[in-house]
Amino acid sequence: MTVSPAYAERLGVPLRWWVQGTMLVATLWLAVVVALPAVAAWVVTLVALATMAFLFSMIGAARVVVADGRFRAGRAHIGAEHLGAVTALDAEETRRTAGVEADARAYLLLRPYLHRAVKVEITDPADPAPYWLVSTRHPEDLARALTALSRH
Repeated sequence: MTVSPAYAERLGVPLRWWVQGTMLVATLWLAVVVALPAVAAWVVTLVALATMAFLFSMIGAARVVVADGRFRAGRAHIGAEHLGAVTALDAEETRRTAGVEADARAYLLLRPYLHRAVKVEITDPADPAPYWLVSTRHPEDLARALTALSRH
């Protein structure tokens, strides 16, 4: 029996990035088509488009999941027994926590297109990270799921 996760989110890049990236590649095509033969211009354009799609897919592949007694953020995961206080942060708090108030030892999963985050204190004495700072579109929902996970 598979239990659905308490929280799951993919940190995919926003649609506007895809639109702007496609417009940038189209501009590249316009610049290259006047200087190169048509076939070469299309090859350059297709390589640029494929590179953009690959990069956007990689940046947006990170997942945030609360399930099976674990919290997963990107490639990192930690058990519920090591979770401390959970705080949903607004845009300003996220900026400060990731900037001037940051601890260099913290685990960060931040995306520039997501302005809110959740700060999760880590209570494992063997873990060098004092907290995790994780970008999310729904910080209150993620904080609720993590709080419920740490209480079990």
